[in-house]
Amino acid sequence: MKSKLPVRGAILKRRTYEAPAEGREGKVRLDFNENTAGCSPEVTRALKKLSAKQLAMYPEYEARTKTLAKYFGVRTEELLLTNGGDDALRVFFDTFVDAGTRVLICEPTFPMYRYYGEISGARMEALGYGSNMEFPVAEAITALRKKPRVLFIANPNNPTGTLLGYSDLERIVRAATDTAVVMDEAYAEFSSVTVVPWIRKYPHLFVTRTFSKAAGLAGLRLGAVMAAKNSLAMLRRAMPPFPVNAAALVAAEAAAGDMRAVEIYVRNVTRVREWLREELRRMGAVSYPSAGNFVLVDFGGRGPQIFKRLGMKGILVRERKELGAGFARVTIGTEREMKQFIREVKKS
Repeated sequence: MKSKLPVRGAILKRRTYEAPAEGREGKVRLDFNENTAGCSPEVTRALKKLSAKQLAMYPEYEARTKTLAKYFGVRTEELLLTNGGDDALRVFFDTFVDAGTRVLICEPTFPMYRYYGEISGARMEALGYGSNMEFPVAEAITALRKKPRVLFIANPNNPTGTLLGYSDLERIVRAATDTAVVMDEAYAEFSSVTVVPWIRKYPHLFVTRTFSKAAGLAGLRLGAVMAAKNSLAMLRRAMPPFPVNAAALVAAEAAAGDMRAVEIYVRNVTRVREWLREELRRMGAVSYPSAGNFVLVDFGGRGPQIFKRLGMKGILVRERKELGAGFARVTIGTEREMKQFIREVKKS
């Protein structure tokens, strides 16, 4: 029997997003900005207490949303929990973007903005970071005159590590009165820069967070959106009734209750990150200032040879060939992992 599925044109025009290759466990995972030290032991203890009957129930959100709202410093009605940070981004396309309408981004950046934009049939308008990976503030403000439906800014940006300060952020938000401004703060714990307190001042501002990075819960998928109550109510209309699983809720509550574990991890990342950049400088590699738990590195012509050796040694990095053959984004792992990484780079 022959048949032809009526697939949307936007789906036919694009490729599937490629997730990390399987078999990463046991390797030095410097490729996807995970917390390689692992989550707080309080998380695993809390998960072990989940009963069979609790797992058989649909999740309940009220009590834990209240706890997590306090963790983020917002009111309960200003917080929306999502199935990972990716789902926190998808809901903006479901809420604001019709086919053919504009969405503004600045590349290179997190690829899911373009991924969801292309699926939705949006007109993706992309500005470019400068030669030193600086954000084009003036160009963004000019582009906002076209009134795009959504502007996505990762701050700090992935993969460049670029961090916009409060002055530039406010200039952009003030210029975007007819645009939903989504501030993706997936790495905010490492930068200490957040615009969450601004959500009551600017009703068109939305802040997204994730528990996948500093909290070390990538395997459980929990994200969050924060915004003014009435603005967030529009996003809730586009959400299913049970977007977050019970285990993720339990884990996030436990992680929020053990801030010391996150603080220790962030402190170690910051220290090792600067050590790594100095080691790379001594080897003649170019690295860019980063406010995240990763560093963008240009190894130049030696890059492909280095990446091949690292792969053979079970050390995974995220190659960024679209920036040049020698570019890679390197996650900051533990001190031991980064010393192993440097040793193998020196041998290449």
